[in-house]
Parts: sequence; structure tokens; C-alpha cells
Amino acid sequence: MKCLFLYNPNSGKGKIQKKMPLIERILKTRYDEVELYATKSAEDLQRKAAEGAAECDAVVFSGGDGTFNLVLGAIGEEKIDLGYLPSGTVNDVARSLGIPKNIKKALKVVVGGRRENLDCMRVNDTDYAMYVVAAGAFTGATYSTPQKKKRRFGRLGYVFECWKKHMKFNTFPIEVTCGESTEKTKAVLVLVMNGRSVAGLPVNKKASMQDGKMEIAVLRERGDLNFWGRARAFFGIIRLFLRGPKCESKHLLRLRGDKVSIKAEEDVVWDLDGEKGDSGNVEIQLLSKRVTMFVPKNKKI
Repeated sequence: MKCLFLYNPNSGKGKIQKKMPLIERILKTRYDEVELYATKSAEDLQRKAAEGAAECDAVVFSGGDGTFNLVLGAIGEEKIDLGYLPSGTVNDVARSLGIPKNIKKALKVVVGGRRENLDCMRVNDTDYAMYVVAAGAFTGATYSTPQKKKRRFGRLGYVFECWKKHMKFNTFPIEVTCGESTEKTKAVLVLVMNGRSVAGLPVNKKASMQDGKMEIAVLRERGDLNFWGRARAFFGIIRLFLRGPKCESKHLLRLRGDKVSIKAEEDVVWDLDGEKGDSGNVEIQLLSKRVTMFVPKNKKI
């Protein structure tokens, strides 16, 4: 059996490069042939991941949620075993699945964990997301925060970026259709979730990546916000992220289903697993058990 391992040699100040002998040794306890490939760019990562999906028995990769999204987009709906070594700033996919950040422990999940078929989301028939599709307050910080700042400050880098550029809390009109329910409203934040963790917090902790459903949370407000409206929106977001499923408010719309259509204006930009996605209208379809991954043996998915 053949395994392809993809990594960015500059990620995490080059720490992953020093772990190559360990990674190769452990992967060879499961695979006869292991190819180690240092990616040069996002495009190079996707090209090599697509090749690996066609030629190998497994594609294993290191990186954060953005890297996971790039690999997911590259393999599309190909059936291939995926192994993941989380090495990003937040690692929401790994948090949702219980994959440890420690490289040696994460490798043990790949070679000794169990293989599970997981749900993912397809966006506008062309893009994919594993754990969240989002728009509105703070979401732009995930792709606008410079890599240098993330490497230096970790999760605080996102906080600095939010404080600097994303505190206006603009409302935007949307029309959400999920099943037989259609709601027109003005939103501050929209989350369409498949994973349990968003921004490192258990916002959707009762969810499963195998239940065939997405959870939708829309924080609503009226029109343009004054100072008090922005303060209410800010604390509404804090409550949602800290209390998760227990958060209840007349300003919070919750829906659940396997397909959601959201009509929005062209200046509404969608965040797909921390990567900048389409603008305007989105159609999101849950693809049931379409992604095959190695997960911890005793972890409930």
C-alpha cells in the first residue's frame, strides 16, 4: 500500500521539517511505500493532493483548517483514506474529531485509529467545506489575518485583527430556506455548521459529522446598528460561542437540515473553513458520509 504525505516546510517556523524522519518511520508501520512531498503553494498542494487521491491508498497531510479545506476541495468526492496532523492556529476540524495536535499522537491515529465515513458540505456545486460556512461579524478575520501575525501570536492574532477591522457589525439582508421553512431577516452573523467546534469553541458541541444534518445559526438584528445595537450584537455573539446549543435568544434563528439555500447581496462574502469563498447567494448541500478519515479509536464522532 502507498501513502502520500503532504506538508508545508515553512509551516510553524519550519518545525514540521524536523519531524520528517519520525513521520516517515511511523507511517511505514502501516504503508509499504511512503512519499513525502513538500508543497510550494496552495495550488501545488491541491495539484499533488488530487494526484495522490488517484494514485495512492491514503493521503496524509499536516496543516490547519485552511489546509484541510484545500485538500478537501482537491479530492472532491474521490474515495480515498485521509489522515490529518493538525498544525494550524485553531484546528477546528481536529477539535471536532478529537485528533490530538501532538504530531506523534496524531500519527498513531493514522496508523492505529479507526476508519470512518464523515459528512461534508458542498457549496454552489463547486466548493467544499468540512466544518463551517459562515458570513458576517468576525468571519473575515480568518482569511485576512496575516500568516506572520498568526505564527507570532497564535489565536490572539485573530483577536487583534477582529479588534482592528471587524468591529462595525454591519447587518445584511438574507433569505434562508431550509426544508419547508423560509425566513427573511437582517443578519449580523450566519453559521452553517457540520463540525462541533468553531473558532476553537464548542459552538455546536452536540453535533455529529455522521448524522446527515447541518446546524444553522443566524444572529438577527434590525437595520443599521447604533452603539447600543452593536453592543447587543457583540454580547449576542459571545453568548452564542460560549453557550453553544444552550444559547437562546429572540435574536437567534436556529434551523437544521441537509440542504440550505441563502440569498444574499453580492457584497456578502462567505468563509469556508477559514478560507475566502463565494460572494452573494449560496446553496449548501450536505454530502452524507462522503469523506473517509482516520479518527481516534474511542472517540464519539
